[in-house]
Amino acid sequence: MKTALIHEWLTPQATGGSELVVQEILNHVEADLFALIDFESINPESYLYGRPISTTFLQHFPGARSGVQKYLPFLPVAIEQLNVLDYDRVLSSSHAVAKGILTRPDQLHICYCHTPMRYAWDLTFDYLQRSPMGRGLPGLVTRGILHYLRQWDAISANRVDYFIANSEHTARRIWRCYRRKAKVIYPPVAIERFPFTPDKADYYLTVSRLVSYKQVRLIVEAFNELQLPLVVIGDGPERELLQKLARPNVQMLGSQPNSVVEDYMTQAKAFVYAACEDFGIAPVEAQACGTPVIAYGSGGTLETVCDLRNDPQKGTGLHFLRQDVRDIVKTVKIFEEMQGKLQPESCREQALRFSALVFKEQYLDFLAYCDQDWRARAVSSDRLGWAE
Repeated sequence: MKTALIHEWLTPQATGGSELVVQEILNHVEADLFALIDFESINPESYLYGRPISTTFLQHFPGARSGVQKYLPFLPVAIEQLNVLDYDRVLSSSHAVAKGILTRPDQLHICYCHTPMRYAWDLTFDYLQRSPMGRGLPGLVTRGILHYLRQWDAISANRVDYFIANSEHTARRIWRCYRRKAKVIYPPVAIERFPFTPDKADYYLTVSRLVSYKQVRLIVEAFNELQLPLVVIGDGPERELLQKLARPNVQMLGSQPNSVVEDYMTQAKAFVYAACEDFGIAPVEAQACGTPVIAYGSGGTLETVCDLRNDPQKGTGLHFLRQDVRDIVKTVKIFEEMQGKLQPESCREQALRFSALVFKEQYLDFLAYCDQDWRARAVSSDRLGWAE
C-alpha cells in the first residue's frame, strides 16, 4: 500500500518519545513523510538527513525552527494544507494536530496518539496561570483560542479510523476527549543503549526538561530537606530558578550528551520522577540499567514501574501518591529502608517489556489487522448500499 506518515514537527530539539516512534515506524514501513516543519533532513547527524519531507507554510515563519508552538492558532489550518490524497494508507504520529490531516472516505487512517492536545486539555490552566498571555485582555483572547482548539481537536478525531494509544492512561484520555477506543501499544525504548549494572553509587538522579509540568522543583526541594545527594540533568526555562533553589547536595549539570546520561543512569541509587506523563520513557531507561525508580503514581508510571510494596517479588521501585514535597520525602525515606529488597534484575526484566522489538511486532500486527478489517468493512458497506 502506498503510505504517508504525518508528524507535527521535526527539529534537532525534538528528540522525545514521539520522534522515536516515527523513527521506528520508518524502520519497518515504507512511507513518505509529512510534517508542519522540518529542520532534521538538513541535519547530517539525523536519521532523516537528505530525506524528502513535505512541509507547510509554517516552515518559513520567523523562529519556526525553535518551535512552532508559538504559532499555536495556525497549527490546525497548517496541517489541513498537507495533501495526502494520493495515498492508500495514512499513518499519523500525533501529540497535537497530526491526526487532523484531511483524507478521502476510502483512505485508511491509523493514528498513533501520544496524547490528546495538551495545550487544549490538561495543561490549559497551567498555561494560563504561568503565561503573561493568560491574564487581562490577552487572557480573554487566549481562552478563546484554546476553546477553538478544543472544538477542532474533538472534531478532527472523527478523521481517524483506528487509534493507537501509547499507554492505558492515554487510551482513557482519548476516550474522555474523543469518545473513541484505542489499542494500547507502548512506544519503543532503546533498551540496548543502557547497560545493565547491578552495583550502584550513592546518589539519586533525575533527567528531565526543566519545565513546570515536569515538577523537578518538587524533587529539588525534597532533596534539600533530605540532604541526600541528587544529580539533575536537563535544561529548560526553570533551570535558573532551580539553580538558585538547590543546596550543595544537589548538582545541576544542565544538558548532557547521551554518553554522560547513560553513565549516570547506570550508577544511580534510584531515579526520581515527579511528572504525570502519558508514558514517560526516562523511568524505563533507568530500569533498563537495573536502576529502581521512585515516581509519582499517576499516568504512565503506574504501567511502567512496579511498586515493591504491591509485588515484593518483582518490584522495581516505589510510587508516591501526591505531587508534593512531603510525599516525595516520605517515599525516599521508605526507599532508603527497603532498597536492599529491590532486585536490579527485576528492573531490567520490566524494561524489556517496552523494547523496540516488542513495539515492532505489535505495531505491524495491528497495521495488518486494520488493513484487513478496513477492507472487510468496505465490502460490507458496498453490499448494504451505503457507498451510494
